[in-house]
Amino acid sequence: MNNIVIIRYGELSLKSPGVRNFFERTLVNNLKAMLEQQAVSYNEVIRDRGRIFVESDDPAAAEVCSNVFGVVSTSFARKVDPNLKSAAEECAAIAGDFIAESESFAIRPRRSGNHSFTSTDLGRSCGDAVYEKLESLGRNPSVNLDNPDKEIFVEMRQNAAYVFTGISKGMGGLPVGTQGKMVVLLSGGIDSPVAAWLLMRRGVKVIPVFCNNAPFSDEATRQKAIKCVKVLNEWSAGNPMKMYEVPNGKNLQAIRDNCSLKNTCILCKRAMYRIAFEVMEKEKASGIITGSSLGQVASQTTFNLHAEIYGLGFPIYHPLISFDKTEIIDMAKKIGTFDISILSSAGCGAVPERPEVRAMYDAVVEEEAKLDVDGLIDDSLANAKVLYEFE
Repeated sequence: MNNIVIIRYGELSLKSPGVRNFFERTLVNNLKAMLEQQAVSYNEVIRDRGRIFVESDDPAAAEVCSNVFGVVSTSFARKVDPNLKSAAEECAAIAGDFIAESESFAIRPRRSGNHSFTSTDLGRSCGDAVYEKLESLGRNPSVNLDNPDKEIFVEMRQNAAYVFTGISKGMGGLPVGTQGKMVVLLSGGIDSPVAAWLLMRRGVKVIPVFCNNAPFSDEATRQKAIKCVKVLNEWSAGNPMKMYEVPNGKNLQAIRDNCSLKNTCILCKRAMYRIAFEVMEKEKASGIITGSSLGQVASQTTFNLHAEIYGLGFPIYHPLISFDKTEIIDMAKKIGTFDISILSSAGCGAVPERPEVRAMYDAVVEEEAKLDVDGLIDDSLANAKVLYEFE
């Protein structure tokens, strides 16, 4: 098979040999899973000194692979013998359909391994072949190394040469599964799916937990959360998700009945954190992810964020903390969750008219003492269920 996708990665190459081997193996497994998920045929996935190669005749393979976390860029290439003649002939063959009349071109050579020629020799040989090919077709070729209309890339390695005409930017980051597991409190709104995606991009396998606030929320809210998880699962090839649904409406009712209404959202979040912690323990995960963004809504002031976590003692991550709403929306559109998150739903009916924005952590703890916290959380967990477990 002479058609091949070149996979390039970045951070992985900086790891120690043992860690790098683990990361590369994980990336290969995730690439295979993504190709199979998207029904793209391939023959083999090969690791070779700083590159991964996917043998496939399907041009869509390059774009599909670029959506795997850990991939910096991809190119759909032709594989030829590692010598000047073969590389030059392939460049000339490509040029006939690729470079039009009056378009300038440049050869971008790269060489690694032991060869009897330099990168300059490689560029010159391929450039001459392309020039002659275009002349034979009656075109008026010109070379422009600074700002060409078209570029042909040649990557010469020890055992093969690769010729291609473009580089597709990948997602970057680290392969999902290399940084363990974390629970994400996922509501189906705009923010929390983006927060989950950002930690996935850093190699985390996420476990979505949807705290169902019914009767203070509706079925449309629940369905949005489910649909967002299905989209996120497509980004998690090789690491299928398990989604939990945990009832939280009874907890909200107890808060409203026994505590100051202005602290409802803060006390609710503390209940959700406790629920998420228990799921984290069960799944042997190592943290909790939220969609909080500093100052975006009343409950996300510095005072409230402190009060929410005071005394809880487990790791909580806020990947969106410094992003503004426009930036978060742009990411949601890129991920594919935005159109789901903006579907009509009732929202939370327990939000007070005037929520606390400068909560004092000691006062919140006093308010929480009015509740049977352990009993409420135990009851929520007793009625929790795995809503989806993707394969």
